[in-house]
Amino acid sequence: MMINPVSAFVLYAFIWFLTLLVVLPLRLKTQGEAGAVVAGTPESAPANLNIGRKFLMATIFGSIVWVVVAGIIVSGWITIEDVDVFHRWMMGV
Repeated sequence: MMINPVSAFVLYAFIWFLTLLVVLPLRLKTQGEAGAVVAGTPESAPANLNIGRKFLMATIFGSIVWVVVAGIIVSGWITIEDVDVFHRWMMGV
C-alpha cells in the first residue's frame, strides 16, 4: 500500500509542528535567568531563542518520527479499521 503524497505531506507537517512544540522549551534560558531583562519585556521572555537550531532539531526528530509512522502505515501493521472506534461502537463490536 502506498501513501498519497498529499497525505504524506500533511502527516509530516503535523508531526513536525508537534515536534517543534516539544523542542522549543528545551535549553531555554529566560531573560530573568540571564540577568539582562530588556525594557518592555517580561522576565520569562527567552534571552536567546536559537530558532534556527530549534527548527533543525524539529526537522531531524520529526523526520525520524515520520519515517516510523509512515512505515507502520505502509506496512499495514495498523490499519484504519484498528483505530476507527466510532465504527466499532456503532456496529457493537
